Amino acid sequence: MSDQKRLDIHNSSVPVLCQACEARHKGVCGAMTPDELTRLSRHTTIRQHPAKTILVTEEEPVKSYANLLNGVVKLSKTMADGRQQIVGLQFAPDFVGRPFHSESQVCAEAASNVTLCYFPKNAVEAMLKEQPELERRLLRQALGELDEARDLMLTLGRKSAEEKLASFLYLIARHIDPTIDIRKATEATFDLPLTRTDIADFLGLTIETVSRQLTKMRKADVIRVENNRHIIIPSLSRLREISGN
Repeated sequence: MSDQKRLDIHNSSVPVLCQACEARHKGVCGAMTPDELTRLSRHTTIRQHPAKTILVTEEEPVKSYANLLNGVVKLSKTMADGRQQIVGLQFAPDFVGRPFHSESQVCAEAASNVTLCYFPKNAVEAMLKEQPELERRLLRQALGELDEARDLMLTLGRKSAEEKLASFLYLIARHIDPTIDIRKATEATFDLPLTRTDIADFLGLTIETVSRQLTKMRKADVIRVENNRHIIIPSLSRLREISGN
């Protein structure tokens, strides 16, 4: 997209629904002109969901997609015997769903309270055919998720329990607030979006090991914990060093 077109997007009139939306600038909607946003906004619905809400199940027919406006969504897959594995996390302003798939490949669940901006599958896929920049943004997100999946493979296969938990906390710190530039930030604070059971599942650890490592990090002042789930990281560089990244 040209610099002039980007300037027009920010200076021209856009739908009220989109004006304060982070996804409009950093997510896929940042690729759209005001006219395209207006067209899409006629079909959009914003919904809030409490934590633990199932947003879509595996093999469910895909009827809509969504931008994640705030909160965290966990993606999981279920084996034939009922065992589940968390295979990914999504943060604002990620695009939730896979265009051109007739069925969902994963179960998407609200890990925390979330707000989603929904739009019909047909409307999005029609715009993808017309708007190459929109398609490129989705490709960049998909490639970013591929990189994180490879990082997770390394974490699960080679890292110690301490490195695994540090990697998880650093992942949350990098993504939990889309308005913060993690490359410039020296510290971070956030509420854990996953329970200790989910963290253990995600990292291939036991709940007891997760609790021990959190206590070890707290005693070493790598993290500070308030009200059991509120995490303060006084030094992101130290956390990253411990993670082995």
